[in-house]
This record gives sequence, structure tokens and C-alpha cells, in this order.
Amino acid sequence: MATRVIGAASLTRDLGRWRNDEPGGAPADSGKRAARPAYVALAESIRLLIHDGRAPLGVALPSERDLATSLSVSRTTVTSAYSLLREHGYLISRQGSRSTVALPPTVVHDGAKPARSILAMMAQPELPTIDMTYAAMAAPPQMNEAYSFALQGLPTYLGTHGMDPVGVLMLREALARRYTERGLPTEPDQILITLGAQHGLRLLLNVLTTPAERVLIEHPTYPNAIEAIRDVGARPVPVPMRPDGWDLDGIRSAARQTAASVAYLIPDFNNPTGHLLDAEGRAELAAIARETRMTVIVDESMVDLDLTGLESPPPAAAFARNSEIVTIGSASKSFWGGLRVGWVRANQALITKLLGTRSTVDLGTPVMDQLATVHLLRNADEILTTRRDQLRSRRAVLLETLAEELPDWRVTPGAGGMSLWAQLPAPVSTALAATAPNHGVLLAAGPRFGVQGAFERFIRLPFTHEESDLRVAVKSIAAATSALTPHAGDPLAPLITY
Repeated sequence: MATRVIGAASLTRDLGRWRNDEPGGAPADSGKRAARPAYVALAESIRLLIHDGRAPLGVALPSERDLATSLSVSRTTVTSAYSLLREHGYLISRQGSRSTVALPPTVVHDGAKPARSILAMMAQPELPTIDMTYAAMAAPPQMNEAYSFALQGLPTYLGTHGMDPVGVLMLREALARRYTERGLPTEPDQILITLGAQHGLRLLLNVLTTPAERVLIEHPTYPNAIEAIRDVGARPVPVPMRPDGWDLDGIRSAARQTAASVAYLIPDFNNPTGHLLDAEGRAELAAIARETRMTVIVDESMVDLDLTGLESPPPAAAFARNSEIVTIGSASKSFWGGLRVGWVRANQALITKLLGTRSTVDLGTPVMDQLATVHLLRNADEILTTRRDQLRSRRAVLLETLAEELPDWRVTPGAGGMSLWAQLPAPVSTALAATAPNHGVLLAAGPRFGVQGAFERFIRLPFTHEESDLRVAVKSIAAATSALTPHAGDPLAPLITY
């Protein structure tokens, strides 16, 4: 398989105003930094793209001549920048091949999620611990009514064995109506009820991928999806997101260069950024899938959590002509994480294949939970209006407190979802997550949301807790940040010295 290559135009676009002396460029930190040679500024800018996941590991950089032409600089500048990156372990060069992106061996970048019990033990016992590692809300008041409804309807199913791998017809009909109302005509036999969206994703990966096959992912993305891809023996191929959303040209290029047959994307309020792909982008995504013969698994777990108040675009699958887009959904984010009900929306042929795989894993979704979900869907407008209002209010409190306590953090709210994706002034995400329990808060480090060491300058901050807890959490994070010294707190220092 040929090495993926970042085009010179794409890299130039991502570098932005990389020279300190450019009009409108970012202000320099000091006179010394402002006087840096152009090749040093270029090397530093590329290094930051590597740590932010926008130049993925293993991907080849443009040739020196092509990048020099695109940047309107001398080839010597690019050659010197590449040499500096190579010297510090950020590029690997082989005779006759392009230079590929790497990370120095001294940089720890596993991004693994620490066990909660370990983090809890690290926290000071006298401090209340606020767990910011998850993005999920408490159950709505209507949950009691939902299970009462389910209990009343249960006798209908007690005369059967209770194991239905397809799902209760009443629920499949309700979901089919919802898709149809959103602009995607759907029949109940196109719905498979699962044990959550993650379960649906795993079933799809089992059917659609083979060991060592490449699966495109947006970068950053949902950590458990990355783990599911790896668990089936496939390889996640990151396509960096831009600050304002998806790089569709990058997706098309990556699909062609890697021959990936599957992609996993969250166009409805990406987790963790909250970005929303517009209708035009969804149409292009469907076209890319057709052109490259790639099946796109669209995760709609966050679809009900639009915080803009504007009309949402149709489902991504509404732009497909055949079966190039498959949709997974869940009741967990909309209603309650303890309600382990999800679904796959696909054509009947794929549903049949999924059922064949499912029999080796489980025998169906609990009937009580499915019936409860039916009741929640019937009352979705009331429930979701309240939850969206709560999320807007909590997000506002989180943004306000961050501005007060951590003014040098850069946070741009997305269109919806349950979290903010905060950019830190230094690549200390892992160190911060390790220190935070001592100050009463648990955090998920940025590298959890990517692959190969990306996102050390980012951290996800859910706004699903009560407002008072969010204020305490941010103050605790600020205290943990202050506790990090420049030397001990920055796991990446020293990198490139000037």
C-alpha cells in the first residue's frame, strides 16, 4: 500500500500565517521568538500540526520543492525546516522515499483512559471528585413513566421466549417514523435494535471489515469507536478536522490513497468538538462514498442535541443513492446512558448479515428497555426541549467560568452535543489529566480522542454536570494547571530549542 501524502496546498492551508512577520499573524511571545529564522518558524508550525493531529503519524509531507513553491519561500527554507524536524524525531526519512511524520520516542502518547478507580485513589480524600471524563446527563423525570409504561406492556411478551435479535416491532416502527419525518423514508425492516450505538458499530465492523483493513475516521473522534476499530483488527486512518469542521477534500484523498472500504464519522455534533456538517457537506460526503466505493458509518448518537435552535439538515443517509451510508443511533445521549438501546438503519440485505453475526455475540436487546424507549420517543419533544435548555445553560456557565479562570485557553463552542473542545496554551493535556485528580476533578486527556499522540494541546470538557459542579470543576482544573511547572508539566519539553 502506498504511503499517504499530504498535498502541498493542504499543508499550506493548515499552516496558515506561520511566519511571525506576516501582517495579521499571531503576536510573538518575545523579541527572541519574533527574530526566529523562517525555517525555524516553519518547523515549529509543522510540529504543532503533528501534536494537534492535523498531520497524522506515518503520512508523508510534500516534497521540499512542492512545499517551497506553495509557500512562496526558498527551497533551502523548507530543506532546513525538514532537517530540524528530522533532527528532533518528528520526521523519518528513507533513501528514495518521502519524509514521513513521526513522534520522538521520548514523547509519551498512548492516550489510554486510566481506570476510574485509580484516578479516584489519586484524588485527595477530603476533596469531592467531579468526573469530567464522561459526557452524559442524568435521567429525565419521565424515565419513571417510561418504565411504568414498559411494565404495563410486558405481559404481551411474557408468553414468548423474549429473545428477539431484530427488536420489538413497536420500537422499530417508531424509529422508522422518526427517520421518515426527518427526510429519510424508512421501513421497520430497515431497523435493527442493538445494545447501544457502540454495539451497533461493532456489529457493522465485524461484517464490513477484515483484519488489517483501513477505516477512515475524523480526527478527533469518539474514543470508543477507535478502540472498536482496533478490536476487530482494522486500522483507524485519521483525517484531520479543520477548526471549522470536516475536510471533505482530505476524506476524498485519504479514501483514494488508502483504498479504505469503510469510514466512521459523526456529522451530527462531532464528539468532542460539537461541529455539525451542513446539507451541502452531507451531499458531498455521499458523493465521495459513491466515487470511492466506501461505506460510511454515520453515528447519530448526538443528533437530538442541537443547541443552535436552527433547523437541522436531513440525515446524511438521505443523500445516498444506494447503500453507501449506514446509520447508527442511540437513546443514551438523548434520554439516559443507563438505557442500553441503540439501532442500525440500513438496507435489508445488510440487516440480514448483521443478524447472522449477532447470534454469535448476543440474542437481543432487553424487552423492558425497548418498550421504555417507545414511551420516551412518544414524548421526545417535551423531554428534549428541556434537555437542550439545560445544556445551553450549562454550556454558558462553563464558558463563563473558563474565561474567568483560564483566559488563555481557546474554546470555540460547536453547534451542539455535550462538550467543549478546549485548546491549551501548551501541550500538557496528559500531564494535566494526571494531576487533576489531586485537585478533585477527573479529566480525559486529549490524546484519547485521536491516534498516534495527537491532541496534547486539547482537552474535552463536557457540560453535562450541574452548573455549580461545573464552576467547581473549572476552578479545580485551574488549580491543577497552576501546579504544572514549565519543566515537569510539559511532557514534550524540550522539543525544538532556538
